[in-house]
Amino acid sequence: MRTDSSPGTLPAREHLPAGDAGTPVLDVVIPVYNEEKDLQPCVLRLHEHLKRTFPYAFRITIADNASIDTTPQVAARLESEIPEVKSFRLEQKGRGRALRTVWSASDAPILAYMDVDLSTDLNALLPLVAPLISGHSDLAIGSRLARSSRVVRGAKREFISRTYNLILRGSLQARFSDAQCGFKAIRRDVAQALLPLVEDTGWFFDTEMLVLAERAGLRIHEVPVDWVDDPNSTVHIVKTATEDLKGVWRVGKALASGSLPLDRVTRPFGDDPRDRDIKDVPKGLARQLVGFCVVGGLSTLFYLVLYSAFRQFSGSQIANALALLVSAVANTAANRRLTFGVRGRGGAVRHQAQGLVVFAIGLALTSGSLAALNAASSNPAHSTELAVLVAANLAATVLRFLLFRAWVFPDRGDSTDESTVVALNSPSSPTYSTAATTPRHAQHHGAYGPLPTRQPQPQQGTYDTTTYDTTTQFRAGEAADGTWRDATMQLQPVRPHDTDPRDPR
Repeated sequence: MRTDSSPGTLPAREHLPAGDAGTPVLDVVIPVYNEEKDLQPCVLRLHEHLKRTFPYAFRITIADNASIDTTPQVAARLESEIPEVKSFRLEQKGRGRALRTVWSASDAPILAYMDVDLSTDLNALLPLVAPLISGHSDLAIGSRLARSSRVVRGAKREFISRTYNLILRGSLQARFSDAQCGFKAIRRDVAQALLPLVEDTGWFFDTEMLVLAERAGLRIHEVPVDWVDDPNSTVHIVKTATEDLKGVWRVGKALASGSLPLDRVTRPFGDDPRDRDIKDVPKGLARQLVGFCVVGGLSTLFYLVLYSAFRQFSGSQIANALALLVSAVANTAANRRLTFGVRGRGGAVRHQAQGLVVFAIGLALTSGSLAALNAASSNPAHSTELAVLVAANLAATVLRFLLFRAWVFPDRGDSTDESTVVALNSPSSPTYSTAATTPRHAQHHGAYGPLPTRQPQPQQGTYDTTTYDTTTQFRAGEAADGTWRDATMQLQPVRPHDTDPRDPR
């Protein structure tokens, strides 16, 4: 999948205005399951804190995940007593399902959630949402693993948390430090584009959302938090860890196959409207230059190490050819994935063949430089050889970038890379779903509008744009015939640049 060929479907971020009276800027969701004892103290404490410190209008939404105790009654009482508190009930369990349902329906431009135990100190709430309000970031997460965080918890949970985040870094190349801290926020425009790609409905929901956002190039802001472990937590560690590992495998497979249309979640370069007024600058050039320089620097070091190793048992020309050949294959593969954003296996052999042609040109430059050096000096020092090779490689690097951009990995505009077509139309590609539910209390207090319902798709492989039905509303998980079922719908994989003529974009 080419992520540099699309101008992005999300507009540049802007500072959020204060908004009309009565319209909340922040909607804090508290997902609960059988929390009849902790719910009221949590809501009262959070409400008092927001009233005292938050400068915008806000809402606290209680998302009941099919509780079987008196949690629904407690939520209803809080809703009737506090104007800023709303609640609704889902008939199916799942923290991810609850968050997706509320976030998909909320009218607040900033969406957040926190655990009911309030393990995270509330003083971090304003720093969490401020970068989203100002337009600086797309998502914000609390981090218990930042150096300035102050955390009180047992050694077992500390070990599990750090091990899990190491797994994410090693397998999914995640750069955020804490995936599962129950303290996160997201801009609504980002949520509307990102949530349809998130499949998980449980505890892995957070991780999947963050990984996809990071891969799409969205900005994630991390806030150090003070956190005290809740000894009465009902989270089943072994079951949760097992489901998380399954999720890591599923998301990693989807990213490797290029089956996720992440182009729809990108931001324009620079996030400044002025950047789009610059003429005659190829899209993605700045990012490609940075990526190419990084890959080139690492490839040069790799080449020099190989040359020094091969020089121990061969002449300079043979050592140069072998080192350049091995480093050229690695360089082409790295630039294909990291610099030019080509995903999937399709076209890889052709790209490597073209890369070898570029390698031949580099070989001619470096070999010619060595020949000239040997002609000038019968026995040049090894350091002199390396200096000449570095100079020759710098000249070859400029030519290599131009050939890569114009010939090997050209920007084909609206055309789709063959690897993307193969991956997106493969029967084995994972199918992602999006919630299509309406909160139970939406008709009572008017805080939420009707959620999108999908029409039959016109053809296979075409993006199904969302249409809005303003006449019918159902509770979460309730079908039109009154039966109950999983409140998700299938999102067909598509090519990145397919459009629907009904789409107003």
